[in-house]
Amino acid sequence: MRRKLTNFSMCAFCIHKWKRKVNVMQHRIKLRPDEVKDFVSAATKCIFDVDISYNSFIVDAKSIIGVLGLNFNQVLTVSYNGYDADFEKYLRKFAVAC
Repeated sequence: MRRKLTNFSMCAFCIHKWKRKVNVMQHRIKLRPDEVKDFVSAATKCIFDVDISYNSFIVDAKSIIGVLGLNFNQVLTVSYNGYDADFEKYLRKFAVAC
């Protein structure tokens, strides 16, 4: 039997999903096509989702085909919901000033 939720209660899945949206990390980077393989490899090592975007285009940063489809003349935004010290250190190499 399903438990009826009141206006002020959330199921455990909804709370987890809500918390994930609150703690989004974002970094602005400049990437060249010859750096994509290493970038995707670093993103793949993360246990959380990693997205890369510019304007309204958002792709999975763990997809080499998706990342190669981006415009490398633009500043790219990397977004993720977690923390990995090695990935943070890796991203600093590509950081651009805001």
